[in-house]
Amino acid sequence: MSDDLHQTGSLVVDTNSTQDSLSQVTSKYFETYYGSPAEFLVRAPGRVNIIGEHTDYNGGFVFPAAINYYTYVAVSKRHDSIVNVVARDWSGEVDHIDLTKPMHFDEARMWPNYIRGVVEQLQKRNYPLQGCDLVVSGNVPQGAGLSSSAALEVGIAKALTHASGITLTPLELAQIGQDAENQFVNCACGIMDQLISTSGVEGHAVMIDCRNFETQSVPLPPSYEIIIINSSVQRGLVDSEYNQRRAQCETAAAHYGVDLLRQVSVEQLHVQRGDLDDVSFKRAKHVVEENARVLEMVECLRSSEHDKLFQLMHDSHESMRSLFEITVPAIDFLVELVAKTLDGEGGVRMTGGGFGGCVVALVPVNKVAQVKAAVEANYFNETGLKEVIYTARASAGVVVLSTGFSADGVG
Repeated sequence: MSDDLHQTGSLVVDTNSTQDSLSQVTSKYFETYYGSPAEFLVRAPGRVNIIGEHTDYNGGFVFPAAINYYTYVAVSKRHDSIVNVVARDWSGEVDHIDLTKPMHFDEARMWPNYIRGVVEQLQKRNYPLQGCDLVVSGNVPQGAGLSSSAALEVGIAKALTHASGITLTPLELAQIGQDAENQFVNCACGIMDQLISTSGVEGHAVMIDCRNFETQSVPLPPSYEIIIINSSVQRGLVDSEYNQRRAQCETAAAHYGVDLLRQVSVEQLHVQRGDLDDVSFKRAKHVVEENARVLEMVECLRSSEHDKLFQLMHDSHESMRSLFEITVPAIDFLVELVAKTLDGEGGVRMTGGGFGGCVVALVPVNKVAQVKAAVEANYFNETGLKEVIYTARASAGVVVLSTGFSADGVG
C-alpha cells in the first residue's frame, strides 16, 4: 500500500498510449533532450491488489498482480558522478543528483524525492554507482492507488544498478524501493508494491508472504478480466491517515504480545482482547481476518471454485469500510454498483491504501460490457465525479529492454 506520487503543477498521463508507443516516445524524448540515443530502457509495472489490504506491514499475506501500466526509464551511462533525470510527465522538469554529495529532500517538488531516496539507499548498501542520464515517463495513473511510486522506485533502482553493472535479486530491489519510501519520503508502506513490481508473473497474481517474502504465483482464470475503476477521488497517503493506521496496528500487536499482527489467530484476537481500545481492536480484526481471506482466495483460484470469489471480495471491502475505516462514499457506491451488476459472479472491492483511489473487479468476460455501462450511466450522476475505467492484464515484473524494445531480462 505504497504512497502514490503526488505533485503540484502540470501532469500529463499517457493512459491511452500502447506500451510499444510509450517505449518509443520515451526513447525519442531522450534522444531529443540529450542529443544521442539511450543505451537501454527499463520497464517497471504498477500493480493492483486483488485482496489483502493493510496486511503487508503487519507481516501478513497479500495477493497483488503487476499490471500492464508501466514506468519507463531511458538510460545512458556517464563518465562522472552526475545523475541527470528528466521527468517527461511533469513538463520536462529536471533534477540533477551528484553522487558524491548527500541526498537532500526537495520541499518544492515531490517526484525527485523518490529518486533521491533510491540513490541514498543504494549508497547506504555501498553499491558503486555510475553517473547516468535518465528520462522517466509512464502511464501508471497517479494518485489512484496503483503504485506509481513503487514503479518509479523499482524502475530507477533497476536502471542505476544495471548501468553500474550491479546484479540484485527481485527482493533486494524491492527492499531498496521500500526503504527509500519509508526513510526518505516518510511513508510507512510495506513491501508489497515494490515486490510485485519486481516479481510479477504474466497472467498470474502473486501471493506474497510479507513475513519471509516468499512468493507463490497463481494463475488468474482466463474467463475473467481485471477491471480497475478510478473513482477520481485523489489520494495522498503521506498526508492521510495511512501512518496512523500502521501505528494503531502496532499498538494492537503490542497488546497481544507479538511483533506483528500476522502472529495473532482469530481465536486469540477475541480471547485475549482484554482492555484493548475499540479502535485498535477493529484495526487488528480487519488484519487477522483479511489474512485468512487471502489464503482462501488462493485456494479458490487453484481449485477453480470461482463461486467463492464474490463473497471473499465483498467481505474484504466491508472490513475496510467498517473495521479499518479507509473507504469513502464514492468508493462504496462504486463497489455496490458493480456488485449488483455482477450478481454473485466474480468480485469487487476497493484496492490500495484507501481514502479514494480505485476499485478492482474480477469480471466474467461476458459481463465486462455490462459493468462498464452501469458505471458510466450511474457514477457521475451519483457523485459528480467522472470515473476512469481500465482493463488490465497481469504483467511480468521489471525488465531491462533493448532500444528495440525486446525484453532482455531482469538480471
